[in-house]
Amino acid sequence: MIDSFFPFAATTGSITVRVSVSYLPEQSHPALGRWFWAYHVRIENHGEVAVQLLSRHWRISDGRGQMSEVEGEGVVGEQPLIGPGGAYDYVSGCPLSTPEGSMVGSYAMEMGDGSQMLVAIPHFPLVAPATAS
Repeated sequence: MIDSFFPFAATTGSITVRVSVSYLPEQSHPALGRWFWAYHVRIENHGEVAVQLLSRHWRISDGRGQMSEVEGEGVVGEQPLIGPGGAYDYVSGCPLSTPEGSMVGSYAMEMGDGSQMLVAIPHFPLVAPATAS
């Protein structure tokens, strides 16, 4: 059932990252070349020890094939600690200058033993609905 809410998923080791995406017409202005999406990420820890999200790395492509990269500490101002069997959810947004594009990325996570691992964020499309002109 969770797959219907989060159609995009990737699992790395014991960590599953799920994503759902929504186009936000109220924050988009196609006449001005601006389209906006919200994406909801759910990070699930299926392991036996806590993990901490340290940083993120996104590759964002627009409809012209132009790529931008975003890196930074944590997500939405937090570096969450996710306990065994636990999950962390957050919502963020992405503006583009084209009505379609995509995102993919990774999180740097610290495992319970102090080691670090890159966790895949699944590739997902950003597609605005067609509008009649």
